[in-house]
Amino acid sequence: MDQALKNIMAICEGEADVIANMATIACELFHGDARFDWVGFYRNIGGDTLKIGPYQGRHGCLTIPFSKGVCGAAARGQQTLIVDDVNAFDGHIACASSTVSEIVLPVIGPNGALLGVLDIDSNQPAAFTQADAKALETMLHDVFATG
Repeated sequence: MDQALKNIMAICEGEADVIANMATIACELFHGDARFDWVGFYRNIGGDTLKIGPYQGRHGCLTIPFSKGVCGAAARGQQTLIVDDVNAFDGHIACASSTVSEIVLPVIGPNGALLGVLDIDSNQPAAFTQADAKALETMLHDVFATG
């Protein structure tokens, strides 16, 4: 994932368009780490609702309310969630039957508003670490929060 993060920072440098950055991040992460079998963004469209954004992998859920699933919980609490076993997460939404573990990170804009969440799924159990969370949080902050 280290090389993917370096690529993201180089490609997104100076780019202000949120969707372009989301698309670049989804692509680089998906192709940059064999653990990841789905990488994408769910955009905050208001009304405590997330809508599918740029992604790589099989189709995702189109709409997720803040009240449901790992993505909704991460959006609601504006905190990173690592789920080692999605079947053990109460209220998990099974967009893909292959998902075994996932990490979901809030995406915060320069004004402090929640832009959405970055959702990364894996077909491996306990695929994500705190080091992954820290690296991804730093990247998201550098791309989105610093404007």
